[in-house]
Amino acid sequence: DKKEDAAGDAAAAQQQMPPSVVNVQTVTFDTVPQVQTFAGRTAAYQTADVRPQVNGIIDEVLFREGSNVKKGQPLYRINTDNYATSITSGQAAIAQAEANYQTALANNANAKADLASRQASLSQAQNDLQRLQGLVAIDAISKQQYDQAQTAVRTAQAAVQSANAAIGQSQAGIESAKAGIQTAKAGLQASTLDLNRTIVRAPISGRTDRSSVTAGTLVSSGQPTPLVTISRLDPIYVDISQSSSELLKLRQQISAGKAKTGMNSVELVLEDGSTYPVRGELALSEAKVDESTGAVTLRAIFPNNSNILLPGMYVTARLTQSVITNAALIPQSAVTRTPKSETQVYIVDENNKIQVRPVTINGTYQGQWVVTDGLQAGDKVVIIGGAKVKPEQEVIAKPLENPNPAPATKEAAAKTPQQAAQSAAK
Repeated sequence: DKKEDAAGDAAAAQQQMPPSVVNVQTVTFDTVPQVQTFAGRTAAYQTADVRPQVNGIIDEVLFREGSNVKKGQPLYRINTDNYATSITSGQAAIAQAEANYQTALANNANAKADLASRQASLSQAQNDLQRLQGLVAIDAISKQQYDQAQTAVRTAQAAVQSANAAIGQSQAGIESAKAGIQTAKAGLQASTLDLNRTIVRAPISGRTDRSSVTAGTLVSSGQPTPLVTISRLDPIYVDISQSSSELLKLRQQISAGKAKTGMNSVELVLEDGSTYPVRGELALSEAKVDESTGAVTLRAIFPNNSNILLPGMYVTARLTQSVITNAALIPQSAVTRTPKSETQVYIVDENNKIQVRPVTINGTYQGQWVVTDGLQAGDKVVIIGGAKVKPEQEVIAKPLENPNPAPATKEAAAKTPQQAAQSAAK
Protein backbone atom coordinates (compact mmCIF):
# COMPACT_ATOMS: atom_id res chain seq x y z
CA ASP A 1 0.00 0.00 0.00
CA LYS A 2 2.83 2.39 0.77
CA LYS A 3 4.40 1.71 -2.66
CA GLU A 4 1.16 2.48 -4.47
CA ASP A 5 0.75 5.70 -2.49
CA ALA A 6 4.32 6.79 -3.40
CA ALA A 7 3.73 6.12 -7.12
CA GLY A 8 0.51 8.09 -7.01
CA ASP A 9 2.22 11.01 -5.28
CA ALA A 10 4.99 11.07 -7.96
CA ALA A 11 2.42 11.08 -10.79
CA ALA A 12 0.53 13.87 -9.12
CA ALA A 13 3.73 15.87 -8.65
CA GLN A 14 4.62 15.40 -12.29
CA GLN A 15 1.19 16.60 -13.34
CA GLN A 16 1.61 19.69 -11.18
CA MET A 17 5.05 20.58 -12.75
CA PRO A 18 4.78 23.48 -15.21
CA PRO A 19 5.48 22.74 -18.92
CA SER A 20 9.00 23.36 -20.18
CA VAL A 21 9.71 26.71 -21.80
CA VAL A 22 11.31 26.76 -25.26
CA ASN A 23 12.33 29.68 -27.44
CA VAL A 24 10.95 29.53 -30.97
CA GLN A 25 11.36 31.37 -34.26
CA THR A 26 8.51 31.76 -36.71
CA VAL A 27 9.40 30.51 -40.19
CA THR A 28 9.44 33.02 -43.05
CA PHE A 29 10.60 32.38 -46.59
CA ASP A 30 12.93 34.61 -48.51
CA THR A 31 15.36 34.66 -51.42
CA VAL A 32 18.79 33.65 -50.14
CA PRO A 33 22.11 33.95 -52.00
CA GLN A 34 23.93 30.61 -52.31
CA VAL A 35 27.50 31.67 -51.64
CA GLN A 36 30.23 29.22 -52.66
CA THR A 37 33.80 29.45 -51.39
CA PHE A 38 36.70 28.52 -53.66
CA ALA A 39 40.46 28.56 -53.57
CA GLY A 40 41.91 30.97 -56.10
CA ARG A 41 45.20 32.31 -57.38
CA THR A 42 45.99 35.73 -58.81
CA ALA A 43 47.41 36.16 -62.32
CA ALA A 44 48.60 39.24 -64.22
CA TYR A 45 46.06 40.87 -66.55
CA GLN A 46 48.72 41.24 -69.26
CA THR A 47 52.29 39.97 -69.55
CA ALA A 48 54.86 41.07 -72.12
CA ASP A 49 58.35 39.65 -72.64
CA VAL A 50 60.63 42.42 -73.90
CA ARG A 51 63.21 41.34 -76.54
CA PRO A 52 65.54 43.43 -78.75
CA GLN A 53 64.75 43.90 -82.44
CA VAL A 54 68.34 44.73 -83.43
CA ASN A 55 71.75 43.33 -82.61
CA GLY A 56 74.25 45.18 -80.46
CA ILE A 57 75.77 45.81 -77.06
CA ILE A 58 73.69 47.26 -74.25
CA ASP A 59 75.06 50.72 -73.40
CA GLU A 60 72.65 51.54 -70.59
CA VAL A 61 69.70 50.16 -68.60
CA LEU A 62 67.19 53.01 -68.33
CA PHE A 63 64.76 51.75 -65.67
CA ARG A 64 64.80 50.53 -62.07
CA GLU A 65 64.03 46.84 -61.60
CA GLY A 66 60.64 46.22 -59.98
CA SER A 67 59.34 49.68 -60.85
CA ASN A 68 56.21 50.64 -62.74
CA VAL A 69 56.76 51.73 -66.34
CA LYS A 70 54.50 53.36 -68.93
CA LYS A 71 53.88 52.10 -72.45
CA GLY A 72 56.56 53.51 -74.75
CA GLN A 73 58.97 54.30 -71.92
CA PRO A 74 62.66 53.66 -72.82
CA LEU A 75 64.06 50.60 -71.03
CA TYR A 76 67.44 49.89 -72.70
CA ARG A 77 69.84 51.74 -75.00
CA ILE A 78 71.84 49.67 -77.49
CA ASN A 79 75.10 51.02 -78.99
CA THR A 80 74.30 53.09 -82.10
CA ASP A 81 77.72 53.29 -83.87
CA ASN A 82 76.95 50.73 -86.60
CA TYR A 83 73.46 52.11 -87.18
CA ALA A 84 74.66 55.73 -87.39
CA THR A 85 77.16 54.67 -90.07
CA SER A 86 74.33 52.97 -91.96
CA ILE A 87 72.38 56.23 -91.87
CA THR A 88 75.31 58.14 -93.42
CA SER A 89 75.73 55.46 -96.10
CA GLY A 90 72.01 55.55 -96.84
CA GLN A 91 72.01 59.31 -97.26
CA ALA A 92 75.01 59.06 -99.65
CA ALA A 93 73.21 56.35 -101.63
CA ILE A 94 70.17 58.60 -102.06
CA ALA A 95 72.37 61.49 -103.25
CA GLN A 96 74.10 59.22 -105.78
CA ALA A 97 70.77 57.83 -107.02
CA GLU A 98 69.41 61.35 -107.49
CA ALA A 99 72.57 62.33 -109.45
CA ASN A 100 72.08 59.26 -111.64
CA TYR A 101 68.52 60.38 -112.26
CA GLN A 102 69.66 63.83 -113.39
CA THR A 103 72.22 62.23 -115.72
CA ALA A 104 69.51 60.00 -117.18
CA LEU A 105 67.30 63.05 -117.79
CA ALA A 106 70.19 64.80 -119.59
CA ASN A 107 70.87 61.71 -121.72
CA ASN A 108 67.21 61.59 -122.68
CA ALA A 109 67.22 65.25 -123.69
CA ASN A 110 70.38 64.75 -125.80
CA ALA A 111 68.85 61.70 -127.46
CA LYS A 112 65.73 63.67 -128.36
CA ALA A 113 67.85 66.52 -129.81
CA ASP A 114 69.87 64.02 -131.81
CA LEU A 115 66.64 62.49 -133.16
CA ALA A 116 65.44 65.90 -134.33
CA SER A 117 68.76 66.46 -136.13
CA ARG A 118 68.61 63.03 -137.76
CA GLN A 119 65.04 63.60 -138.87
CA ALA A 120 66.05 66.90 -140.48
CA SER A 121 68.90 65.20 -142.32
CA LEU A 122 66.52 62.49 -143.55
CA SER A 123 64.06 65.11 -144.82
CA GLN A 124 66.86 66.90 -146.71
CA ALA A 125 68.11 63.63 -148.25
CA GLN A 126 64.58 62.69 -149.35
CA ASN A 127 64.10 66.13 -150.98
CA ASP A 128 67.43 65.81 -152.79
CA LEU A 129 66.50 62.34 -154.07
CA GLN A 130 63.12 63.53 -155.36
CA ARG A 131 64.75 66.47 -157.21
CA LEU A 132 67.30 64.20 -158.89
CA GLN A 133 64.68 61.67 -160.08
CA GLY A 134 63.52 64.03 -162.89
CA LEU A 135 67.07 64.84 -163.97
CA VAL A 136 68.24 61.23 -164.22
CA ALA A 137 65.26 60.47 -166.49
CA ILE A 138 66.52 62.93 -169.14
CA ASP A 139 70.16 62.02 -168.54
CA ALA A 140 70.86 65.45 -167.11
CA ILE A 141 72.88 63.84 -164.29
CA SER A 142 74.87 60.67 -164.14
CA LYS A 143 73.50 57.44 -162.77
CA GLN A 144 76.23 57.52 -160.15
CA GLN A 145 74.97 60.82 -158.68
CA TYR A 146 71.45 59.41 -158.40
CA ASP A 147 72.70 56.26 -156.63
CA GLN A 148 74.62 58.41 -154.15
CA ALA A 149 71.40 60.34 -153.35
CA GLN A 150 69.54 57.05 -152.65
CA THR A 151 72.35 55.90 -150.38
CA ALA A 152 72.16 59.20 -148.46
CA VAL A 153 68.42 58.64 -147.83
CA ARG A 154 68.96 55.11 -146.53
CA THR A 155 71.79 56.32 -144.27
CA ALA A 156 69.60 59.10 -142.88
CA GLN A 157 66.76 56.58 -142.20
CA ALA A 158 69.17 54.32 -140.29
CA ALA A 159 70.36 57.30 -138.28
CA VAL A 160 66.77 58.17 -137.33
CA GLN A 161 66.14 54.59 -136.19
CA SER A 162 69.33 54.67 -134.14
CA ALA A 163 68.28 57.96 -132.55
CA ASN A 164 64.85 56.46 -131.63
CA ALA A 165 66.59 53.50 -130.01
CA ALA A 166 68.81 55.88 -128.06
CA ILE A 167 65.72 57.69 -126.75
CA GLY A 168 64.25 54.34 -125.60
CA GLN A 169 67.47 53.51 -123.81
CA SER A 170 67.60 56.90 -122.11
CA GLN A 171 63.96 56.53 -121.01
CA ALA A 172 64.82 53.14 -119.48
CA GLY A 173 67.76 54.84 -117.77
CA ILE A 174 65.34 57.36 -116.22
CA GLU A 175 63.08 54.59 -114.86
CA SER A 176 66.11 52.74 -113.53
CA ALA A 177 67.34 55.90 -111.83
CA LYS A 178 63.90 56.42 -110.25
CA ALA A 179 63.95 52.84 -108.92
CA GLY A 180 67.45 53.48 -107.61
CA ILE A 181 66.18 56.49 -105.66
CA GLN A 182 63.32 54.45 -104.14
CA THR A 183 65.71 51.63 -103.21
CA ALA A 184 68.14 54.07 -101.59
CA LYS A 185 65.29 55.73 -99.65
CA ALA A 186 64.00 52.33 -98.49
CA GLY A 187 67.52 51.46 -97.32
CA LEU A 188 67.71 54.74 -95.38
CA GLN A 189 64.29 54.09 -93.82
CA ALA A 190 65.41 50.62 -92.74
CA SER A 191 68.59 52.06 -91.26
CA THR A 192 66.60 54.80 -89.49
CA LEU A 193 64.19 52.19 -88.11
CA ASP A 194 67.10 50.10 -86.83
CA LEU A 195 68.60 53.20 -85.24
CA ASN A 196 65.29 53.96 -83.51
CA ARG A 197 65.12 50.36 -82.31
CA THR A 198 68.39 50.76 -80.45
CA ILE A 199 66.13 52.31 -77.79
CA VAL A 200 64.12 49.34 -76.44
CA ARG A 201 60.75 50.61 -75.20
CA ALA A 202 58.04 49.14 -72.97
CA PRO A 203 55.25 47.54 -75.10
CA ILE A 204 52.70 47.84 -72.26
CA SER A 205 52.29 49.70 -68.98
CA GLY A 206 52.97 47.62 -65.90
CA ARG A 207 55.50 46.47 -63.35
CA THR A 208 58.93 45.19 -64.37
CA ASP A 209 60.66 42.17 -62.91
CA ARG A 210 64.40 41.57 -62.74
CA SER A 211 66.44 42.52 -65.81
CA SER A 212 68.27 39.57 -67.38
CA VAL A 213 71.04 41.81 -68.85
CA THR A 214 73.30 44.63 -67.73
CA ALA A 215 75.32 47.27 -69.58
CA GLY A 216 77.95 45.61 -71.80
CA THR A 217 75.83 42.56 -72.68
CA LEU A 218 75.64 41.55 -76.35
CA VAL A 219 72.02 41.02 -77.41
CA SER A 220 70.46 39.94 -80.70
CA SER A 221 67.09 40.23 -82.38
CA GLY A 222 64.84 37.23 -81.81
CA GLN A 223 66.85 35.88 -78.88
CA PRO A 224 64.87 33.35 -76.78
CA THR A 225 65.62 34.98 -73.41
CA PRO A 226 63.69 38.20 -72.76
CA LEU A 227 65.53 41.26 -71.49
CA VAL A 228 62.79 41.83 -68.92
CA THR A 229 59.14 40.87 -68.38
CA ILE A 230 56.44 43.48 -67.74
CA SER A 231 53.19 42.53 -65.98
CA ARG A 232 50.07 44.68 -65.95
CA LEU A 233 48.55 44.36 -62.47
CA ASP A 234 45.63 46.78 -62.63
CA PRO A 235 43.22 45.21 -63.18
CA ILE A 236 44.28 41.71 -62.14
CA TYR A 237 42.85 38.24 -62.73
CA VAL A 238 41.88 35.69 -60.08
CA ASP A 239 41.63 32.12 -61.37
CA ILE A 240 39.18 29.97 -59.41
CA SER A 241 38.87 26.20 -59.63
CA GLN A 242 35.48 24.52 -59.12
CA SER A 243 34.83 20.79 -59.29
CA SER A 244 32.72 19.71 -62.22
CA SER A 245 30.38 17.79 -59.88
CA GLU A 246 29.54 20.97 -57.94
CA LEU A 247 28.89 22.83 -61.17
CA LEU A 248 26.65 20.02 -62.42
CA LYS A 249 24.65 20.06 -59.16
CA LEU A 250 24.22 23.81 -59.42
CA ARG A 251 22.94 23.63 -63.01
CA GLN A 252 20.52 20.85 -62.07
CA GLN A 253 19.09 23.02 -59.28
CA ILE A 254 18.64 25.92 -61.67
CA SER A 255 17.04 23.75 -64.36
CA ALA A 256 14.68 22.22 -61.78
CA GLY A 257 13.55 25.68 -60.69
CA LYS A 258 14.92 25.30 -57.15
CA ALA A 259 17.42 28.11 -57.72
CA LYS A 260 18.04 31.01 -60.02
CA THR A 261 21.26 32.09 -61.69
CA GLY A 262 23.30 34.18 -59.29
CA MET A 263 25.43 37.28 -59.62
CA ASN A 264 28.74 37.72 -61.38
CA SER A 265 30.32 39.61 -58.48
CA VAL A 266 33.10 37.92 -56.50
CA GLU A 267 34.44 38.70 -53.03
CA LEU A 268 38.05 37.97 -52.08
CA VAL A 269 39.51 36.97 -48.74
CA LEU A 270 43.27 37.48 -48.60
CA GLU A 271 45.88 35.20 -47.03
CA ASP A 272 45.86 37.18 -43.76
CA GLY A 273 42.07 36.72 -43.42
CA SER A 274 41.17 40.28 -44.41
CA THR A 275 38.54 40.99 -47.05
CA TYR A 276 39.64 42.73 -50.23
CA PRO A 277 37.85 46.11 -50.27
CA VAL A 278 36.57 45.92 -53.87
CA ARG A 279 34.43 43.20 -55.40
CA GLY A 280 35.37 41.69 -58.76
CA GLU A 281 33.41 40.50 -61.76
CA LEU A 282 33.31 36.99 -63.21
CA ALA A 283 34.99 37.26 -66.62
CA LEU A 284 35.34 33.68 -67.87
CA SER A 285 33.98 30.20 -67.26
CA GLU A 286 35.79 27.56 -69.25
CA ALA A 287 33.54 25.23 -71.23
CA LYS A 288 35.71 22.17 -70.62
CA VAL A 289 36.81 20.08 -67.66
CA ASP A 290 40.49 19.56 -66.85
CA GLU A 291 41.03 15.81 -67.21
CA SER A 292 43.79 15.70 -64.60
CA THR A 293 41.89 17.56 -61.85
CA GLY A 294 38.22 17.17 -62.81
CA ALA A 295 37.78 20.91 -62.30
CA VAL A 296 36.45 23.85 -64.27
CA THR A 297 38.34 27.15 -64.19
CA LEU A 298 36.46 30.35 -63.41
CA ARG A 299 38.26 33.67 -63.98
CA ALA A 300 37.34 36.89 -62.20
CA ILE A 301 38.75 40.37 -62.80
CA PHE A 302 39.46 42.79 -59.94
CA PRO A 303 40.52 46.46 -59.80
CA ASN A 304 43.99 46.69 -58.24
CA ASN A 305 45.00 50.35 -58.34
CA SER A 306 46.66 50.10 -54.92
CA ASN A 307 48.71 47.05 -56.04
CA ILE A 308 47.64 45.01 -52.99
CA LEU A 309 47.25 41.93 -55.18
CA LEU A 310 50.37 40.48 -56.80
CA PRO A 311 50.56 37.62 -59.33
CA GLY A 312 50.79 34.18 -57.74
CA MET A 313 49.01 35.01 -54.46
CA TYR A 314 46.65 32.40 -52.99
CA VAL A 315 43.24 33.83 -52.09
CA THR A 316 39.79 32.64 -51.14
CA ALA A 317 36.96 33.67 -53.45
CA ARG A 318 33.32 33.87 -52.45
CA LEU A 319 30.99 33.65 -55.40
CA THR A 320 27.20 33.84 -55.45
CA GLN A 321 26.61 31.41 -58.31
CA SER A 322 22.89 31.03 -57.61
CA VAL A 323 20.01 32.42 -55.57
CA ILE A 324 17.73 30.00 -53.70
CA THR A 325 14.08 30.98 -53.81
CA ASN A 326 11.64 30.20 -50.97
CA ALA A 327 14.30 29.32 -48.40
CA ALA A 328 14.16 29.68 -44.62
CA LEU A 329 17.11 30.71 -42.46
CA ILE A 330 17.34 28.70 -39.24
CA PRO A 331 20.00 29.05 -36.50
CA GLN A 332 22.32 26.07 -36.31
CA SER A 333 21.23 25.31 -32.75
CA ALA A 334 17.77 24.34 -34.05
CA VAL A 335 18.96 21.48 -36.26
CA THR A 336 19.85 18.00 -35.05
CA ARG A 337 21.02 14.90 -36.89
CA THR A 338 19.63 11.39 -36.55
CA PRO A 339 21.88 8.32 -36.37
CA LYS A 340 21.28 8.01 -40.13
CA SER A 341 22.65 11.57 -40.61
CA GLU A 342 19.23 12.93 -41.50
CA THR A 343 18.58 16.53 -40.44
CA GLN A 344 15.49 17.43 -38.40
CA VAL A 345 14.04 20.21 -36.24
CA TYR A 346 11.45 20.43 -33.47
CA ILE A 347 8.41 22.61 -34.02
CA VAL A 348 5.61 23.62 -31.64
CA ASP A 349 2.20 22.81 -33.14
CA GLU A 350 -1.12 24.58 -32.57
CA ASN A 351 -1.66 22.46 -29.41
CA ASN A 352 1.67 23.64 -27.97
CA LYS A 353 3.14 20.17 -28.39
CA ILE A 354 6.54 19.23 -29.82
CA GLN A 355 6.57 17.69 -33.29
CA VAL A 356 9.53 16.39 -35.33
CA ARG A 357 10.08 17.73 -38.82
CA PRO A 358 12.74 16.32 -41.19
CA VAL A 359 14.27 19.17 -43.19
CA THR A 360 16.54 19.59 -46.21
CA ILE A 361 19.61 21.76 -45.71
CA ASN A 362 21.35 23.54 -48.61
CA GLY A 363 24.41 25.28 -47.20
CA THR A 364 24.65 28.26 -44.88
CA TYR A 365 24.16 32.01 -45.12
CA GLN A 366 25.57 34.43 -42.50
CA GLY A 367 26.03 31.58 -40.01
CA GLN A 368 22.50 30.13 -40.37
CA TRP A 369 21.30 26.96 -42.08
CA VAL A 370 19.45 27.44 -45.38
CA VAL A 371 16.39 25.17 -45.24
CA THR A 372 14.84 24.46 -48.64
CA ASP A 373 12.31 21.75 -47.74
CA GLY A 374 10.37 20.43 -44.72
CA LEU A 375 9.02 23.67 -43.24
CA GLN A 376 5.99 25.83 -43.90
CA ALA A 377 5.50 29.54 -43.42
CA GLY A 378 4.33 30.25 -39.86
CA ASP A 379 5.89 27.12 -38.32
CA LYS A 380 7.36 27.74 -34.87
CA VAL A 381 10.80 26.15 -34.84
CA VAL A 382 12.43 25.41 -31.48
CA ILE A 383 15.70 27.31 -31.32
CA ILE A 384 16.61 27.07 -27.61
CA GLY A 385 15.44 24.34 -25.22
CA GLY A 386 15.10 21.49 -27.71
CA ALA A 387 17.51 19.28 -25.77
CA LYS A 388 15.19 19.05 -22.71
CA VAL A 389 11.98 18.14 -24.54
CA LYS A 390 10.73 15.21 -26.59
CA PRO A 391 8.02 14.65 -29.23
CA GLU A 392 4.38 15.12 -28.13
CA GLN A 393 5.50 16.95 -24.96
CA GLU A 394 3.51 20.01 -24.09
CA VAL A 395 5.61 23.17 -23.83
CA ILE A 396 5.37 26.92 -23.45
CA ALA A 397 6.69 28.65 -26.62
CA LYS A 398 8.31 32.04 -26.30
CA PRO A 399 9.60 34.05 -29.29
CA LEU A 400 13.36 34.22 -29.55
CA GLU A 401 14.54 37.72 -28.72
CA ASN A 402 17.33 37.94 -31.37
CA PRO A 403 17.02 35.04 -33.81
CA ASN A 404 19.65 36.37 -36.20
CA PRO A 405 23.33 36.21 -35.28
CA ALA A 406 25.37 39.39 -35.43
CA PRO A 407 26.44 39.88 -39.04
CA ALA A 408 30.04 40.47 -39.96
CA THR A 409 29.57 44.14 -40.88
CA LYS A 410 27.23 47.01 -40.07
CA GLU A 411 26.28 47.13 -43.73
CA ALA A 412 25.18 43.49 -43.65
CA ALA A 413 23.17 44.12 -40.48
CA ALA A 414 20.90 46.53 -42.33
CA LYS A 415 20.15 44.14 -45.16
CA THR A 416 17.72 41.30 -45.68
CA PRO A 417 19.05 38.27 -47.60
CA GLN A 418 17.27 39.55 -50.71
CA GLN A 419 18.86 43.00 -50.32
CA ALA A 420 22.24 41.35 -49.84
CA ALA A 421 21.73 39.42 -53.07
CA GLN A 422 20.81 42.61 -54.92
CA SER A 423 23.82 44.41 -53.44
CA ALA A 424 26.15 41.60 -54.49
CA ALA A 425 24.83 41.91 -58.03
CA LYS A 426 26.02 45.50 -58.12
